[in-house]
Amino acid sequence: MTAADSYFVRTGDTTFLPTVHTGGAWNTAEQHISPLIGLLAHAVDRGAPSDKVVSRVSVDILGVIGMAEFEVAVRVLRPGRTVELVEATASAAGRSVAVARVWRLSTSDTAAVAGGAGPALPPPHDLPPHPITELWPGGYIEGVDLRVVSGPEPGRVVAWLRTPTALVRGERVSPVARFLGLVDTANGIAVREHPAKWAFPNLDLTVHLFRQPEGEWVGFDTSVVFGATGQGLTSTTLHDLRGPVGRAEQVLTVRPLA
Repeated sequence: MTAADSYFVRTGDTTFLPTVHTGGAWNTAEQHISPLIGLLAHAVDRGAPSDKVVSRVSVDILGVIGMAEFEVAVRVLRPGRTVELVEATASAAGRSVAVARVWRLSTSDTAAVAGGAGPALPPPHDLPPHPITELWPGGYIEGVDLRVVSGPEPGRVVAWLRTPTALVRGERVSPVARFLGLVDTANGIAVREHPAKWAFPNLDLTVHLFRQPEGEWVGFDTSVVFGATGQGLTSTTLHDLRGPVGRAEQVLTVRPLA
């Protein structure tokens, strides 16, 4: 682990070292998954360059990842002229910890039929920073700038999030990868129950995009539902400053803490 102004430092063609800014919220000795998802998207950009755009990112979280060097491998699962599927896998200590599959689509002019996205959120610039560190610990949470539009109330929030921290030291990162590196935070900003009493980590993250996000701010219109048998769901309409760009879903495992 290293101190830096980035989440990760590249140590080889496929290896990375996390910095203090990746420290997790459930356990500060583990990485928060949000920056790692951004890194997997960045690895896809570099490992399988394309003129197509991201339409879906589906991440399965297979285990915790510590604050030590790890590897990311990229492979093209389904090449094509109009659609392609690319996979990025993060591995640490000989085991896979997260797998992202990215569908990318060719572009065409559909402006004449575009519609149905819904209204934009009120902008974040005049909103005060929200004290999210009063609820969550960890280097990742300490480094984000949260601005609340409405809420938070149990299981509901409308908010903006950004970070001044670079994804990978010294590397140009696409706006989409940087955007995706913040989306997993949704489950931590609209909590239904206090995390000191209940655990509700997500097992996955699936993001669908109908437009490529722009800018440094990620907007969240987020709702959280807990079922009666230990499952939960965090659902978010994602925004940039122009308006909605897509949706995100996270499946939760809900359990009381002793």
